Amino acid sequence: MDGAAGDLHHIRPWRRIERRRSRKIRVGSVEIGGDAPIAVQSMTNTPTSDAAATINQIRQLEEAGADIVRVSCPDEDSTAAFAKIAREARVPLVADIHFHYRRGIEAAAAGAACLRINPGNIGNAQRVKDVVQAAKDHGCSIRIGVNAGSLEPHLLEKYGEPCPKAMVESALYHAALLEEHDFHEYKISVKASDVFLTVAAYQALAEATDAPLHLGVTEAGALRSGTVKSSIAMGSLLWAGIGDTIRVSLAADPVEEIKVGHDLLKSMGLRQRGVTIIACPSCARQGFNVIKTVDELEARLAHIAEPITLSIIGCVVNGPGEALMTDLGFTGGGKGAGMVYVAGKADHKVDNGEMIDHIVGLVEDRAKTMRANAPAKD
Repeated sequence: MDGAAGDLHHIRPWRRIERRRSRKIRVGSVEIGGDAPIAVQSMTNTPTSDAAATINQIRQLEEAGADIVRVSCPDEDSTAAFAKIAREARVPLVADIHFHYRRGIEAAAAGAACLRINPGNIGNAQRVKDVVQAAKDHGCSIRIGVNAGSLEPHLLEKYGEPCPKAMVESALYHAALLEEHDFHEYKISVKASDVFLTVAAYQALAEATDAPLHLGVTEAGALRSGTVKSSIAMGSLLWAGIGDTIRVSLAADPVEEIKVGHDLLKSMGLRQRGVTIIACPSCARQGFNVIKTVDELEARLAHIAEPITLSIIGCVVNGPGEALMTDLGFTGGGKGAGMVYVAGKADHKVDNGEMIDHIVGLVEDRAKTMRANAPAKD
């Protein structure tokens, strides 16, 4: 983490999250589990058979910061288009396979980095073996995806309803199917639309396996309500050190899922991508229109990937104190001007009317410097 805030947070042990020890796998070029960063993913909602539309949506997700993108492959037309889509994608793709085992084999051959399957849904033991062999042949990992809404009938009969024990039993059974074929490159999810069921299932699963876990609340809801629901569930799990990849499932533009995912990880100090704006809710003391300013800054700084903290505070009550914790800051004052802070220190004044352009320039300059000073990648 860069800057004043990073230095202060680094020395505060009560901010430290001890992540669960999971084994490391790969989804294409992205490491999952172990000490790898928690990956953020989303899913396309275009018809996969429309390769151009799907590639365009993947581009938007990549620009928003997606590490992995899932693409549904329900039929032969989809897996036929998947080859072109995979060639164009800059991030690894997960092929979503629900029932027909041949779609998994086709997607693996077409360039999928991972297959999302429920081994119990794709048929008999030979079909499971065939899909596993295809994954091995093409270097795919597998995600075992258990959902409370589609548990096996015998588990519902055994437990009476979807519950953590049923979901974990399903997940471990499917994991055992893969391991019977000496396949260990898998991660697991146990999702529900209920926050309490989701958290309890993941807590139990985390104690039962060292496999990396993909977190999510399935069918979480619309943008606002789904964000709240997902944040409660995944925030609780991440705070406990559980989780190696996340997806915020929203009935909204998939790009919003990536934004919320990164914001969730940033708020917990687990990943830092882009500009984090600390802003007051505004009140009668504000020296400028805080809400409008923050909205515009968020839009104009969305292209910045470097981790930069920015405080935008309407008055001097909390402004100087918040600025001590951020890389850059602006605090409203009197007579139509405010103070700009750099690295926690008052640096210069700027008129409110020029403030947004001025701050955007400062952030972009800082990002440029950070890129120039960043270690060269192998």
